[in-house]
Amino acid sequence: MMIMKVAGLRFEQVREPLGVGTARPRLSWYTETDTPGWVQTAYEVEARGERVRVESADSVLVQWPFAPLESRERVTVSVRVTGPPGEPSPWTSEEVEAGLLRTEDWEAEFVGPGEGSLLRTEFESGPGLVSARLYATALGVYEVELNGERIGDHVLAPGWTSYRHRLRYQTHDVTGLVREGANCLGAMLGDGWYRGRLGFEGKNALYGDRLALLAQLELTYDDGTVRRIATTPATWRASSGALLSSDLYDGEAYDARKEQKGWSEPGFDDSAWWPVEPVEHDLGTLVAPAGPPVRVTETLEPVATLTSPSGKTILDFGQNLVGKLRITATGEAGQAVTLRHAEILQDGELCTEPLRTAEATDTYVLRGGGTETWEPRFTFHGFRYAEITGPVTGAVALVCHSDLERTGWFACSDPLVERLHENAVWGMRGNFLDVPTDCPQRDERLGWTGDLQVFAPTASFLYDSAGFLRSWLADLAAEQGADGSVPSIVPSVAYAPTAAAWGDAAVIVPWTLYQRYGDLGVLEAQFPSMRAWADHVASLAGENLLWDSGFQYGDWLDPTAPPGRPEAARTFPEIVATAYFAYSTDLVARTAYLIGRTEEAERYEALAARIRRAFQDEYLTPAGRLLSDSQTAYALALRFGLLPDGEQRRRAARRLAELVRGGGYRIATGFVGTPLICDALAESGFLDSAYRLLLEKECPSWLSTVVRGATTIWERWDSLLPDGRVNPSGMTSFNHYAFGAVADWLHRTVAGLAPAEPGYRRLRMAPRPGGGLTRASARLRTPYGLAACSWTLDDGRLSVEMTIPANTSAEVSLPDGIERIVGSGVHRWNIPFSDLAAELQPLTLDSTFGEVADRHGGLKAVADAIVAAKPEFAEFVEVGMGTVDPKTKVRDALSMIPDAEPILRDVEAALAAL
Repeated sequence: MMIMKVAGLRFEQVREPLGVGTARPRLSWYTETDTPGWVQTAYEVEARGERVRVESADSVLVQWPFAPLESRERVTVSVRVTGPPGEPSPWTSEEVEAGLLRTEDWEAEFVGPGEGSLLRTEFESGPGLVSARLYATALGVYEVELNGERIGDHVLAPGWTSYRHRLRYQTHDVTGLVREGANCLGAMLGDGWYRGRLGFEGKNALYGDRLALLAQLELTYDDGTVRRIATTPATWRASSGALLSSDLYDGEAYDARKEQKGWSEPGFDDSAWWPVEPVEHDLGTLVAPAGPPVRVTETLEPVATLTSPSGKTILDFGQNLVGKLRITATGEAGQAVTLRHAEILQDGELCTEPLRTAEATDTYVLRGGGTETWEPRFTFHGFRYAEITGPVTGAVALVCHSDLERTGWFACSDPLVERLHENAVWGMRGNFLDVPTDCPQRDERLGWTGDLQVFAPTASFLYDSAGFLRSWLADLAAEQGADGSVPSIVPSVAYAPTAAAWGDAAVIVPWTLYQRYGDLGVLEAQFPSMRAWADHVASLAGENLLWDSGFQYGDWLDPTAPPGRPEAARTFPEIVATAYFAYSTDLVARTAYLIGRTEEAERYEALAARIRRAFQDEYLTPAGRLLSDSQTAYALALRFGLLPDGEQRRRAARRLAELVRGGGYRIATGFVGTPLICDALAESGFLDSAYRLLLEKECPSWLSTVVRGATTIWERWDSLLPDGRVNPSGMTSFNHYAFGAVADWLHRTVAGLAPAEPGYRRLRMAPRPGGGLTRASARLRTPYGLAACSWTLDDGRLSVEMTIPANTSAEVSLPDGIERIVGSGVHRWNIPFSDLAAELQPLTLDSTFGEVADRHGGLKAVADAIVAAKPEFAEFVEVGMGTVDPKTKVRDALSMIPDAEPILRDVEAALAAL
């Protein structure tokens, strides 16, 4: 019997459709079926007794087909689909509930506790309660309690947005917490991003100096009546409490002796409390969340308890993480517990130097009288090690980050590469904490645009980042200058000049979301911002269309850059800037075509062509050499389509490979070049060079950090110096995801799973084995369902297995030259495969040319086969072979020859003869 059912029904890009912020939420689903090649031919949507049928294969972000939702309206939506053999699937249903969609829906006012942190009110509830909804937010961060029970599990709500333009509110179903009779609603506030210390400039209260709560509890009864309990100065009271201070950088101080037992329960004596005060804030800024909240997602036990040389107790959690500690303690009232956090030890002690001015210290004063359990509410830390002072009997680490759904996985035969990938995962987890930050531990933790721009493809594979990043892009557009300039930090709270690759996030990140999620709506929403950025750069570049003036971050943290000048890279900054100008302008043109703005599309398309010509005239020789003879410059030119003819591309690719080889396959790129270089090599016929770059273990390299014990991606290639000491540059983080952008290459090229059309409606399955790996795999929950690609090498045979989701197809490209289109289902191949580099490299490490010639007939047979298959390689092969004599290692010759992988069918006979 055929299986066919609709699964994963969602509204917009949220998993929890309570309080959605749009009246017409788009619908997405996928189909699970055992029918190979299944394609949807129609879908039906039913709600409010109305049914709509559409003849279409669309199933991702399809338009709401009914009258708009009203504020608070809850609707059951049912979907079924039709495909071969023509019978519809069963109905699948989910409920969606709108939030408060209009400013006038709010009766509540912002009220503040003055110098306190607690607020409360009491109310009565009658019989017949049907539902209770709490809509709440704060200027600051907050937790709410109802009748002594904490509401929800959000951490640091309402999160961090550009508060003057957008302030999120949360919706909670609290029906089960409201009692018939007396009730109490209470809240605790902390400084958070709103009033706390924020940014490396050391400023406090960047948004305001008064904390405030906005809360509206709506009780609906079975007779249709609705009662609202809202924050107003007349009905709420405030007090101080046990929370003495809270700061994201410095930590939290809590004195349990000052707790007011029962403060959020009815009947509590609040006569000593004072009236709350009104606080002005525009209710028009309120928006519903587009992504998930921050939550505690994992609990880690310490893997070791250490005693430092100074006698301190230090817990090692075995993983650099972001979050906080939960402790248990037993002692007398007034005894204090101090918790200090750091990513690394130096000389056996907690190394806090990389934190700069961030104290990262929590303190807890015991109430006494038995075992006490405590965790800070309104702070977070980046740490692997925690130093504990005081009568603590146990501690665990609570991992905190935005509760994104994991969607992508990678595995391979090399445990170091797998650990590198896992480090990228942990780096994303720690830094995707409400905004995409640069680092989670020091006095920074800011939404640097350049870091996110290069990492967005990786992020979009590892986790469902669509709603999270769409919300951040709304802040970017809100913070954008009237002249189109884009701050390098979003939300913008510290001086950081606009620059190429950083400001280009305004264009590249929306494009990435469109490519990975098929969300044309994000392009429509962000197009004014995208266009404004392109126009701004055009004004800076002037008539010659070269962006060669002003400050640039350039290829930030190129390993040759001086410690105090991370922007001083090998690649000229004007090459980086002009290359990005051309690339982003081209994307603006392509976006304009997609959203039907043809006139603007043609204008930006022409501008992009002129920028490319200007780049070529100024920086490129006819022989394919670039003025800035660096790996990043060639990677940019190759990946951004800046080389006009095939011969120039071939020569540039050859020069890039020469530079990589000449550098000993160690990293010579920074934030800009590192995400591009493996693709630039692999796509140009130098796959082996890309693998050698990936697998190099000498610093600077990806694996050099892994072999030194890294459990996240480091900010600098040498964040830890050869002598084991921390880099003293003043800018050293052990949890930065930017260099982890290579994970996207692992997914797309090593494992071979990539989108061929936006949203993976068509996939590209093109695994490219190499580097001596014997297996690799990637799995991805695409918008259409689970896709997977895996391969195994065994005894000269390559076995490949692909899973294609229903209602999609895939372009298959295998190393033996197989190119075909396949439909959904599971597909398998078993083909001959010979990895020339992998077979000969072990011999070249310790063997001379003569020894290899004696054992294997020499390299000439291989070289002749390569030239026979690819005559254009003749000169190149001759040069490479000419460097070899009986006293020179064969690897010197092999490193001069482009990867044989594209022509393995032609050289296979020659290899067998060896």
